[in-house]
Amino acid sequence: MGLFETFFNTEVMLRTLPMLWQGLINTALLSVTTIILGVTMGIIWCLMKLYAPKPLRWLAIFLIDAFRALPILVLLVVIYYALPFVGIVFSPFASAVMALSLVLAAFTAECFRAGIQSLPEGQFEAARALGLPFPVTLWKVVLPQAVRVAIPPQTSNCVAIAKDTSLASVVAMPDLLKQATDAQALTANPSPLIAAAIIYFIILWPAVRLVSYLEERQKKARTA
Repeated sequence: MGLFETFFNTEVMLRTLPMLWQGLINTALLSVTTIILGVTMGIIWCLMKLYAPKPLRWLAIFLIDAFRALPILVLLVVIYYALPFVGIVFSPFASAVMALSLVLAAFTAECFRAGIQSLPEGQFEAARALGLPFPVTLWKVVLPQAVRVAIPPQTSNCVAIAKDTSLASVVAMPDLLKQATDAQALTANPSPLIAAAIIYFIILWPAVRLVSYLEERQKKARTA
Protein backbone atom coordinates (compact mmCIF):
# COMPACT_ATOMS: atom_id res chain seq x y z
CA MET A 1 0.00 0.00 0.00
CA GLY A 2 1.14 3.51 -0.81
CA LEU A 3 1.23 6.62 1.34
CA PHE A 4 -2.29 7.81 0.51
CA GLU A 5 -3.88 4.38 0.88
CA THR A 6 -2.23 3.98 4.28
CA PHE A 7 -2.56 7.42 5.88
CA PHE A 8 -5.11 9.33 3.78
CA ASN A 9 -7.60 6.62 2.90
CA THR A 10 -10.81 8.59 2.41
CA GLU A 11 -12.94 5.45 2.37
CA VAL A 12 -11.72 4.49 5.84
CA MET A 13 -12.11 8.07 7.10
CA LEU A 14 -15.73 8.25 5.92
CA ARG A 15 -16.50 4.82 7.36
CA THR A 16 -15.22 5.81 10.80
CA LEU A 17 -16.71 9.32 10.74
CA PRO A 18 -19.58 8.46 13.16
CA MET A 19 -17.04 7.32 15.76
CA LEU A 20 -14.97 10.47 15.27
CA TRP A 21 -18.09 12.63 15.48
CA GLN A 22 -19.03 11.11 18.84
CA GLY A 23 -15.47 11.65 20.02
CA LEU A 24 -15.62 15.27 18.90
CA ILE A 25 -18.82 15.83 20.90
CA ASN A 26 -17.19 14.36 24.01
CA THR A 27 -14.08 16.48 23.46
CA ALA A 28 -16.17 19.64 23.09
CA LEU A 29 -18.11 18.86 26.27
CA LEU A 30 -14.90 18.11 28.15
CA SER A 31 -13.27 21.34 26.90
CA VAL A 32 -16.21 23.59 27.78
CA THR A 33 -16.65 22.07 31.25
CA THR A 34 -12.93 22.29 31.95
CA ILE A 35 -12.67 25.91 30.83
CA ILE A 36 -15.67 27.04 32.90
CA LEU A 37 -14.46 25.31 36.07
CA GLY A 38 -10.78 26.12 35.53
CA VAL A 39 -11.32 29.84 34.92
CA THR A 40 -13.68 30.14 37.90
CA MET A 41 -11.27 28.36 40.25
CA GLY A 42 -8.35 30.32 38.85
CA ILE A 43 -9.93 33.70 39.60
CA ILE A 44 -10.76 32.55 43.14
CA TRP A 45 -7.18 31.32 43.70
CA CYS A 46 -5.84 34.59 42.30
CA LEU A 47 -7.90 36.68 44.74
CA MET A 48 -6.88 34.36 47.59
CA LYS A 49 -3.22 34.76 46.70
CA LEU A 50 -3.43 38.55 46.56
CA TYR A 51 -5.92 39.50 49.26
CA ALA A 52 -6.81 36.57 51.57
CA PRO A 53 -5.46 36.14 55.12
CA LYS A 54 -2.04 34.54 55.31
CA PRO A 55 -3.09 30.88 55.78
CA LEU A 56 -5.39 31.06 52.73
CA ARG A 57 -2.78 33.00 50.80
CA TRP A 58 -0.17 30.30 51.46
CA LEU A 59 -2.68 27.64 50.44
CA ALA A 60 -3.37 29.47 47.16
CA ILE A 61 0.36 29.87 46.48
CA PHE A 62 0.90 26.14 47.09
CA LEU A 63 -2.01 25.11 44.84
CA ILE A 64 -0.94 27.41 42.02
CA ASP A 65 2.70 26.37 42.14
CA ALA A 66 1.89 22.66 42.50
CA PHE A 67 -0.54 22.41 39.61
CA ARG A 68 1.64 24.53 37.33
CA ALA A 69 4.50 22.12 37.99
CA LEU A 70 2.67 18.78 37.78
CA PRO A 71 2.14 17.21 34.34
CA ILE A 72 -1.51 16.65 33.42
CA LEU A 73 -0.77 13.00 32.61
CA VAL A 74 0.47 12.38 36.15
CA LEU A 75 -2.65 14.00 37.61
CA LEU A 76 -4.89 11.87 35.41
CA VAL A 77 -3.16 8.66 36.50
CA VAL A 78 -3.30 9.62 40.19
CA ILE A 79 -6.97 10.67 40.12
CA TYR A 80 -8.29 7.79 38.02
CA TYR A 81 -6.00 4.90 38.94
CA ALA A 82 -4.54 5.70 42.38
CA LEU A 83 -7.45 7.26 44.30
CA PRO A 84 -9.64 4.11 44.03
CA PHE A 85 -7.11 2.38 46.32
CA VAL A 86 -8.24 4.73 49.12
CA GLY A 87 -11.92 4.39 48.23
CA ILE A 88 -12.31 7.47 46.02
CA VAL A 89 -13.60 6.60 42.56
CA PHE A 90 -14.28 9.00 39.69
CA SER A 91 -15.61 8.33 36.21
CA PRO A 92 -13.26 8.89 33.25
CA PHE A 93 -15.06 12.15 32.42
CA ALA A 94 -14.93 13.45 35.99
CA SER A 95 -11.25 12.45 36.32
CA ALA A 96 -10.34 14.27 33.11
CA VAL A 97 -12.31 17.38 34.07
CA MET A 98 -10.70 17.46 37.50
CA ALA A 99 -7.13 17.09 36.26
CA LEU A 100 -7.49 19.56 33.40
CA SER A 101 -9.42 22.11 35.50
CA LEU A 102 -6.82 22.14 38.27
CA VAL A 103 -4.00 22.81 35.82
CA LEU A 104 -5.98 25.47 33.95
CA ALA A 105 -6.93 27.12 37.26
CA ALA A 106 -3.27 27.44 38.23
CA PHE A 107 -2.32 29.17 34.97
CA THR A 108 -5.48 31.29 35.03
CA ALA A 109 -4.62 32.51 38.52
CA GLU A 110 -1.23 33.73 37.35
CA CYS A 111 -2.75 35.46 34.29
CA PHE A 112 -5.21 37.39 36.43
CA ARG A 113 -2.60 38.12 39.09
CA ALA A 114 -0.42 39.75 36.44
CA GLY A 115 -3.45 41.64 35.11
CA ILE A 116 -4.42 42.98 38.54
CA GLN A 117 -0.87 43.92 39.52
CA SER A 118 -0.39 45.78 36.23
CA LEU A 119 -3.08 48.29 37.24
CA PRO A 120 -1.89 51.63 38.68
CA GLU A 121 -2.12 51.89 42.46
CA GLY A 122 -4.15 55.06 41.90
CA GLN A 123 -7.13 52.90 40.92
CA PHE A 124 -7.33 51.50 44.44
CA GLU A 125 -6.67 54.87 46.07
CA ALA A 126 -9.43 56.51 44.05
CA ALA A 127 -11.87 53.74 45.01
CA ARG A 128 -10.97 54.16 48.68
CA ALA A 129 -11.39 57.93 48.38
CA LEU A 130 -14.89 57.38 47.01
CA GLY A 131 -15.70 55.15 49.96
CA LEU A 132 -16.22 52.00 47.90
CA PRO A 133 -16.06 48.76 49.91
CA PHE A 134 -13.21 46.47 48.92
CA PRO A 135 -15.45 43.77 47.33
CA VAL A 136 -17.15 46.45 45.21
CA THR A 137 -13.75 47.83 44.21
CA LEU A 138 -12.67 44.39 43.06
CA TRP A 139 -15.89 43.68 41.15
CA LYS A 140 -16.52 47.10 39.61
CA VAL A 141 -13.04 48.61 39.22
CA VAL A 142 -10.23 46.06 39.36
CA LEU A 143 -11.51 42.89 37.66
CA PRO A 144 -12.99 44.58 34.53
CA GLN A 145 -9.62 46.19 33.79
CA ALA A 146 -7.63 43.09 34.71
CA VAL A 147 -9.75 40.97 32.37
CA ARG A 148 -8.73 43.10 29.39
CA VAL A 149 -5.06 42.56 30.23
CA ALA A 150 -5.51 38.84 30.93
CA ILE A 151 -7.60 37.93 27.89
CA PRO A 152 -4.76 37.24 25.37
CA PRO A 153 -2.68 34.92 27.62
CA GLN A 154 -5.83 33.36 29.05
CA THR A 155 -7.14 32.60 25.57
CA SER A 156 -3.83 30.90 24.85
CA ASN A 157 -4.22 28.85 28.04
CA CYS A 158 -7.69 27.75 26.97
CA VAL A 159 -6.42 26.68 23.54
CA ALA A 160 -3.63 24.70 25.19
CA ILE A 161 -6.01 22.95 27.59
CA ALA A 162 -8.37 22.13 24.70
CA LYS A 163 -5.46 20.36 22.99
CA ASP A 164 -4.56 18.58 26.20
CA THR A 165 -8.02 17.00 26.34
CA SER A 166 -6.47 14.36 24.07
CA LEU A 167 -4.67 13.06 27.18
CA ALA A 168 -8.06 11.96 28.54
CA SER A 169 -7.76 8.85 26.38
CA VAL A 170 -5.34 7.56 29.04
CA VAL A 171 -8.30 7.08 31.41
CA ALA A 172 -10.51 5.53 28.71
CA MET A 173 -12.45 8.74 28.17
CA PRO A 174 -13.98 8.37 24.67
CA ASP A 175 -12.70 11.69 23.37
CA LEU A 176 -11.72 12.37 19.77
CA LEU A 177 -8.25 10.82 20.07
CA LYS A 178 -9.56 7.70 21.86
CA GLN A 179 -12.24 7.19 19.22
CA ALA A 180 -9.67 7.68 16.46
CA THR A 181 -7.37 5.12 18.11
CA ASP A 182 -10.23 2.63 18.40
CA ALA A 183 -11.17 3.26 14.77
CA GLN A 184 -7.57 2.63 13.75
CA ALA A 185 -7.62 -0.71 15.56
CA LEU A 186 -10.93 -1.70 13.96
CA THR A 187 -9.85 -0.82 10.42
CA ALA A 188 -6.15 -1.74 10.74
CA ASN A 189 -5.43 1.60 9.11
CA PRO A 190 -4.03 4.85 10.62
CA SER A 191 -6.22 7.10 8.47
CA PRO A 192 -8.69 7.80 11.36
CA LEU A 193 -5.80 9.31 13.34
CA ILE A 194 -5.02 11.62 10.42
CA ALA A 195 -8.72 12.54 10.24
CA ALA A 196 -8.70 13.35 13.96
CA ALA A 197 -5.60 15.52 13.50
CA ILE A 198 -7.35 17.41 10.69
CA ILE A 199 -10.41 17.96 12.92
CA TYR A 200 -8.22 19.28 15.75
CA PHE A 201 -6.51 21.66 13.31
CA ILE A 202 -9.79 22.95 11.83
CA ILE A 203 -11.19 23.69 15.28
CA LEU A 204 -8.10 25.04 17.05
CA TRP A 205 -6.37 27.00 14.28
CA PRO A 206 -8.95 29.86 14.37
CA ALA A 207 -8.48 30.01 18.15
CA VAL A 208 -4.70 30.29 17.69
CA ARG A 209 -5.20 33.12 15.23
CA LEU A 210 -7.56 34.79 17.72
CA VAL A 211 -4.78 34.76 20.33
CA SER A 212 -2.42 36.51 17.89
CA TYR A 213 -5.10 39.07 17.04
CA LEU A 214 -5.79 39.84 20.70
CA GLU A 215 -2.07 40.21 21.44
CA GLU A 216 -1.63 42.64 18.55
CA ARG A 217 -4.70 44.59 19.60
CA GLN A 218 -3.45 44.86 23.17
CA LYS A 219 -0.01 45.96 21.95
CA LYS A 220 -1.56 48.73 19.86
CA ALA A 221 -3.73 49.83 22.79
CA ARG A 222 -0.64 50.17 25.01
CA THR A 223 1.26 52.23 22.44
CA ALA A 224 -1.74 54.43 21.50
